Amino acid sequence: MTQQPAPDALNDVRMAVREVCEKYGNEYWRRMDHDRSYPEAFVKEMTELGWLGALIPEEFGGGGMTVTEASVILEEINRAGGHAAACHAQMYTMGILLRHGSEEQKQRYLPDVASGALRLQAFGVTEPNAGSETTRIETTAVRKGDKYVINGEKIFISRVLQSDLMVLLARTTPYDELENKTMGLSAFIVDLRTAGDHLKVQPLDLMFNQHTNQLFFDDLEVPVENLIGEEGMGFRYIIDSWNVERILISAECVGDGDWFINKAAAYTSTREVFGRPIGANQGVQLPIAQAYAHVRAADLMRFDAAAKYDRGEKCGAEANMAKLLASEASWEAANVCMNVHGGYGFAADFDIERKFRETRLFITAPINNNLVLAFLGQNVLGMPRSY
Repeated sequence: MTQQPAPDALNDVRMAVREVCEKYGNEYWRRMDHDRSYPEAFVKEMTELGWLGALIPEEFGGGGMTVTEASVILEEINRAGGHAAACHAQMYTMGILLRHGSEEQKQRYLPDVASGALRLQAFGVTEPNAGSETTRIETTAVRKGDKYVINGEKIFISRVLQSDLMVLLARTTPYDELENKTMGLSAFIVDLRTAGDHLKVQPLDLMFNQHTNQLFFDDLEVPVENLIGEEGMGFRYIIDSWNVERILISAECVGDGDWFINKAAAYTSTREVFGRPIGANQGVQLPIAQAYAHVRAADLMRFDAAAKYDRGEKCGAEANMAKLLASEASWEAANVCMNVHGGYGFAADFDIERKFRETRLFITAPINNNLVLAFLGQNVLGMPRSY
C-alpha cells in the first residue's frame, strides 16, 4: 500500500508541470497538430525532469510517485492546452513491467526508460478482427527454442515509430484449445530497434495527431527472456495496466474540460453582442456552469479511483466510472466552448477545434463507453451478461 500524497505535494507537482507547459504554448501544439509532428522537445524536457518516469520506482531511477500524482501531471498538460498522449502511454505501460516483469527485465529496461535513453510508449493489443474483444486476438507467438516467432497484425497502435520498446500481447495457445478464454495470451517486450523487415509500420491518417499505426508482423523473433511473467497469463496482466490507463485518461479529460470551460467563460465575459457580454445571457451562461459541475464531479471520481489503486485496493469499477464520467464531461465542455465561440471555434488559431478533436477520442478509446456501462451493469450491479 502506498501512502497518499498530501495536498501540498500535489500542488507542488501542478506548479512544476505548469512551469514546463508555459514554454510550450498553444502555438507549439498547433504547429505539432498541423504538421502531424511528434512533440520531441516537450517529451525530452518532461523526461529529463523526471515526469515521464513518475511511476518507475526510485531504485530504478524513477520518481517513485503514486498514480494520483501521475494523473495530476497529465491533467496539467491538457489544462495548459497541450496533448498528453505522448506521456501517458509510458506511464500506464509501466504497470505490466513493474507488477509482472522479472527482476532482470526491470534492471535491464527501467533505468534507461527513466533516464530517457529508451522510450516505451507503444502498447500492441488491438487488432482489426478483434476490436474490443481482446480474448479473440489472432496474432501468434510460437516458441521455437530460445525465441518466440511473432506473426499477425495490429491496428490503432500509437507511437511505434517514436518508441524503442513496445509491450505486445500475442496468442501462445490457439483459442479453440482453451476452456478459459482469458488464458492463452502472453505479453512480451519487443525491441523495435532490432525488428528490421520483420515488422512493417503503416501510419494511419486520423482526425487527431497521435502517431497511430497499423502493424504487420512477419516472423519477428523475440527472445524468450522478453516474455513478461508466465506464458498464457498476458490478458490478466494487461487488465492491471487498463485500470491505470483509465485513471490517467480521466485526468487528461478533466484537464481538457477545464481548458474548454476557462476558454468559454473568458470569451463570453468579454464578447459583446447587442450591447452586452454574451455571458450575461442565461442561455449561454448556464450550459457552461453545468459543464463545469460535471467536470468537477468526474474529477472526484478520478481521485477516488486513483486513491484506491494506490492503496492496493480493487478499483476496476471506480477506474471505469472515472473514465466514463470524465470523457463525457470533457466532451460536453468541448461542445459548449465550440457553441459559444460560434464561427471562431472552427478557426485553428483559437485552438478549440484541435482540442475538440483530441478530447472526442476518449468517449471511444481506450475503451468505448458502452463497454464501460456493460461492465458496470454486469460486474457491479449483477445484471445478466449482454455480450
